[in-house]
Amino acid sequence: MTEAPTPAAAPAPAASATPAKPDPRYLALRNFAMSITVFNIFGYTLLGFEQPWLWPIVSVLFAYTVEMVFELISAWAQRRNARFLGNGVRGVYEFLLPAHITGTAMNMLFYGNNQLLPVLFGVFVGVAGKHAFQAPIAGRMRHFMNPSNFGITASLLAFGSWASIAPPYEFTENANTFFRVAIPLIIVTAGTVINSMLTKKVALIVGWLGGFVIQALLRHWIWDVAIFSALGPMSGVAFVLFTNYMITDPGTTPFKGRNQFMFGASVAMTYGVLMLFNVVYTLFFATSLVCLLRGLGWWAAHLIKRQRERSAAGAEPTARPTDVGNPQGPRAMVA
Repeated sequence: MTEAPTPAAAPAPAASATPAKPDPRYLALRNFAMSITVFNIFGYTLLGFEQPWLWPIVSVLFAYTVEMVFELISAWAQRRNARFLGNGVRGVYEFLLPAHITGTAMNMLFYGNNQLLPVLFGVFVGVAGKHAFQAPIAGRMRHFMNPSNFGITASLLAFGSWASIAPPYEFTENANTFFRVAIPLIIVTAGTVINSMLTKKVALIVGWLGGFVIQALLRHWIWDVAIFSALGPMSGVAFVLFTNYMITDPGTTPFKGRNQFMFGASVAMTYGVLMLFNVVYTLFFATSLVCLLRGLGWWAAHLIKRQRERSAAGAEPTARPTDVGNPQGPRAMVA
């Protein structure tokens, strides 16, 4: 008894000569999450963070929970699969990176005295705001409020009478003179690498820093503000952190270089205007206002475009009854 001949094996597809490059947004989120986690560990062990040790863990776990619950609700409402399902542990890990950043940043940059509720409130607003505040940007719905900054802003407005941003001294409280100089340099170096190679937000940082200097000079020349006071915030660790890790959020800032520059300069000028009205916590409020105006601008552009499309559709000539069934129109009938 002879064996049936086996069919010829199909040729294997040729392997790609160049492997696919990792998603730069994922790399930026991963490196940012790693760096802010390491900074928190150093903060609690070496620098002088005053929040309880358990709070960052609670904040991060709460951020994970809120993110997954709202994603399930959004998936049910939009009749799609949740983004963290179907891709194994790696998919869940990548999905939770933004929530990890929000929970860690909220606990690190906001100071609720001995109360955890303001911190968790900010985490909830920051994470849930990604699902609530969206606009049609570049053909798809995207969130436009910087999650960490928005959460801090909301908590300052709700609990500002007895809560505040983290006092700047705690970032270098237990450091000696050498490390007080080294800490900003380390933050600047790590942030520059992330923003230049991964998030590509150098133009935004240039616009922000240049605009900050300009608004300081204008306040000095026109309103007689002491130049050292106007430029003083740039020398602090909090400003360095804000510049490299807060204002450059990849998901809520423009992609094109010119638009990035304008975004950064707009935040700086808004900061200057708020300072004239003696508004405190100005960095966070200025960023939230610019993000809000940007989202409203996208909605206005979308509605104007839809209105124009409807007007153009209504202006199209309709076929007359005598032309129905005659593709050539009345000219063919005459012929």
